[in-house]
Amino acid sequence: MTPDWSKGLVPAIVQDADSGLVLMLGYMNEEALERTQRERRVTFYSRSKGRLWTKGESSGHVLELVSLALDCDADTLLVQARPRGPTCHTGTSTCFGDFPGPELVFLGELSKLVEQRQRDRPPGSYTTKLFESGTRRIAQKVGEEGVETALAAVAQDADALLGEAADLVYHLTVLLRDRGLGLADVARVLRGRHR
Repeated sequence: MTPDWSKGLVPAIVQDADSGLVLMLGYMNEEALERTQRERRVTFYSRSKGRLWTKGESSGHVLELVSLALDCDADTLLVQARPRGPTCHTGTSTCFGDFPGPELVFLGELSKLVEQRQRDRPPGSYTTKLFESGTRRIAQKVGEEGVETALAAVAQDADALLGEAADLVYHLTVLLRDRGLGLADVARVLRGRHR
């Protein structure tokens, strides 16, 4: 991958690798790209500071590199990363404020939240209770929610169907995480079938 460095800097759009949410825009020069690839932490060239700047160097909220892609004109980078904390200095997830992005982006956020609950096990959390009940109980809940979703589809209104479908997706997300998987893994299977 060789960007067109003729203008000195190229824009680097940073996207959450799990949710697809656009986090920020920065600029890279050759050295910033090289450091990003070497250290696996996203580094920019700061136009205001006049130097390389690794995201999170003072806050600790780094962007861990997942992948890089170059656009068709070789003058813009797409950086997929996993944020470790808020991306924006204002404390929001993105530098675009509280804009949530497309609704489907929330499925990635849900997956990350379930993963965090599995790791941290906060007391009083229903998700914690599910993880502590074990795989069989979680699987049973998925089965129950699947039946309730099917019944709502044939016997209730759209709001009831959506409510049951939401319960099903949530419990399925917990079951996948319990087995070390996530919604992104399901999406990869679906994409593979589409080809």
